[in-house]
Amino acid sequence: MAIYFTHPYYLFLIVILPIIVFLHFYLLKIKKNVAVRFSNFDAIARIRGIDLYSKNLVVVILAMLISFLAILSISGLQYQQVISSSASSYVIAIDTSQSMQANDLPPSRIEVAKKVASGFVDSTPAGTKVAIITFSGSSFLEQDLTDDKELIKNAIDNIQLSSIGGTDIREAIISGTNVLAQEDSKSMILMSDGRLNVGDLQEGLDYATKNNVIIHTIGLGTDQGGQTSLGLSKIEEDSLKSISFATGGQYFRVKNESDFVNSLDSILKYKLKNVTFDLTRPLMIAVLILVVLQYILVNTRYKSFP
Repeated sequence: MAIYFTHPYYLFLIVILPIIVFLHFYLLKIKKNVAVRFSNFDAIARIRGIDLYSKNLVVVILAMLISFLAILSISGLQYQQVISSSASSYVIAIDTSQSMQANDLPPSRIEVAKKVASGFVDSTPAGTKVAIITFSGSSFLEQDLTDDKELIKNAIDNIQLSSIGGTDIREAIISGTNVLAQEDSKSMILMSDGRLNVGDLQEGLDYATKNNVIIHTIGLGTDQGGQTSLGLSKIEEDSLKSISFATGGQYFRVKNESDFVNSLDSILKYKLKNVTFDLTRPLMIAVLILVVLQYILVNTRYKSFP
C-alpha cells in the first residue's frame, strides 16, 4: 500500500496545530485571571469541582483533530492498494431514441436500460472506470471515465429520451471508442432495441476493431413489441448480434431486469491491479461530524464557567 498527496504543498498548514494548543491555553489563562479578578473563582471552583484546564482538554483535542483532518483533505490524501479489479474500462452506451419509450418492458425500455446500467455499475469492483454515453440521431457524453460510482449512477439517473430523431449506432461506437482511447483494455456495453436507421454501421465496427474495443450488445424489447408515440415498435436483433460478433463481444437479450444480472460474470473480467482510493471526501465528512460534536460539547458538557 502506498500513500501520497495530490496537493502536498498544503501540508505546511500543519504548523497550525501547535499554534492552536498555545492559543487555547493562553486564552484560558487570561480567562481565569479575569474570573479571579471579579470573583472568588478559586473557592467556587473547589466547591463545584471545576478544573478549568482539564475540562477543556477534550475541546482542544477535537480542534486539533478537526484541523488535522481538514489539512489532509485539502492536501488530497490518496492511497494505492493492489486488489482484484476489473481488467477493462467500460463505456455504457444507452439508446435514447423515441422507440425506447415502448412499454413492452414495463415501465419502458429506457427505464429498464437505466436500471440494468446501474446494476452493472453496482456489480463492478472498486477501481473500475466507467463512462456513460447516450445516443439517438447523435451521441452525447453524459459522464467521462471515472471510478466514482456515485457520479456514474447520477449520470444514468438523469438520462431522458432524446428529442433528436433517428438511431445512429455508428456514431455511438465511434464516440465510445474515442473515450476509451487511452485505456489498456477497452469494452463497450451498448443497449438498444436495434432499430438502426442512421449512419454506416460498418464504418463504426471497423473503427472499433482497429482500436481493439470489444462491444457487448444488449437487446431491449420483445418480439410482440410495445407502443410508442410513433406506433408499434419491435426489437431488431440482427444489427446488435452483428456488432457483438464483429468485435468479439457477446449479445444478450433482455426481456426483464433480471435477465442481464445472470450474464454479468461473463462480461466482467478480473485481474490484480493498483487501485487508487481518494480519501478527500470521507475526510471532509469526518470533519463535519467532529465540528458538530465539538459544538454540542462546548454548549453542554464543557460550557464555559461562570
